[in-house]
Amino acid sequence: MRKIGIFGGSFDPVHFGHLRPALEILGALVLDEIRFLPAGQSPLRAAPVAPPGLRLRMLKAALRGEPRFVVDERELKRPGPSYTVDTLVDLHHEFPRACLVLIVGMDAFLGFPEWHEWQRIFEYAHVVVAHRPGWSPPATGKLADTLRERRADPAAGLFAAPAGWVLLQPVTQLEISSTHIRAMAAAGRDLRYLVPEPVCELIRDSHCYAQAVER
Repeated sequence: MRKIGIFGGSFDPVHFGHLRPALEILGALVLDEIRFLPAGQSPLRAAPVAPPGLRLRMLKAALRGEPRFVVDERELKRPGPSYTVDTLVDLHHEFPRACLVLIVGMDAFLGFPEWHEWQRIFEYAHVVVAHRPGWSPPATGKLADTLRERRADPAAGLFAAPAGWVLLQPVTQLEISSTHIRAMAAAGRDLRYLVPEPVCELIRDSHCYAQAVER
């Protein structure tokens, strides 16, 4: 059975804080690939600063050299808000025999109840929560109930079912944020070792964050 990781985000810009956890999850779960999906219009966040075409170019440049990392443009091409559940339905139709694994960070998982039709996500995919070692999951509330019902432990048991489990996966989390990178770029500071060198060059040459104003 093919195992496909799904990793969405604004990627404004993509940085090593995205790439290193993705690589570790790819190896830990023995995924066949991870599809990176730059969001078109996020329903929960302000519009990205860099235009869609440039974010796509930066992402493709960052993933070059790792054939198991794939850029998926469907959310950029789809009009309206980029709802994760719609993307998973679309991917399920495209890859009906594959096991889909939605990869989210800890912050995103804690906001899950705000997502559009979030409980339907488990009909189409497993959810892997990338977190730093020592983190404790919520003890009360909707997410705590979801974890009690759906938590997969250990990782080997995740693929016993085609979808519906939640795995808490420790990863090396780098304290890097796209917001901070945009501010550094606007201040003319050096972005080396925060983003891949080809992304550095695209940011520098395009001046896309030269006057970045956070909203």
